[in-house]
Amino acid sequence: MLSIKPDHWIRRQAVECGLIEPFEDGQVRDGVISYGLSSFGYDIRVAKDFRIFTPATGQLTVIDPKAVDERALQSYTGDVCIIPPNSFALGRTIEYFRIPRNVLAICVGKSTYARCGIIVNVTPFEPEWEGYVTIEISNTTPLPARIYAGEGIAQVLFFEGEMPEVSYADRNGKYQKQSGITLPRL
Repeated sequence: MLSIKPDHWIRRQAVECGLIEPFEDGQVRDGVISYGLSSFGYDIRVAKDFRIFTPATGQLTVIDPKAVDERALQSYTGDVCIIPPNSFALGRTIEYFRIPRNVLAICVGKSTYARCGIIVNVTPFEPEWEGYVTIEISNTTPLPARIYAGEGIAQVLFFEGEMPEVSYADRNGKYQKQSGITLPRL
């Protein structure tokens, strides 16, 4: 059985075990989309590096997770990322995560962006996974969307359970210790 972990557990794991680095011990909200420790989670920030989906006319017709054509993703670095209408961008967290063997983390989008038609998608952080998180940010609107680097983008919830028989590290997961925006791998 999994149980969600409160702020004091997250704080202890961050300080003693390096669960989250850098770690912000409390909510930062003054003039920014909030980030840092909350009651039952941690609001992560998006870094300044983005890969924006911008297909070249006539070159691409299909996005293939087995063979991503990097020409479809334009690199961009800046404090504000504009995502084209009905498109998406990949980003990465400022925070580096080290997930304990008996913990599973789930990431959900922040309501500030969701209320603007911006959907954040991140797969679960499996037991003993570590690295910077690659974030998919979808603009579901017919208008360009602004994303603020260095500010909150999503919230991570931590669930503790029994030790798994095989962890992400045990099976040499293909996204272990990723350091930048990581495209799909086979």
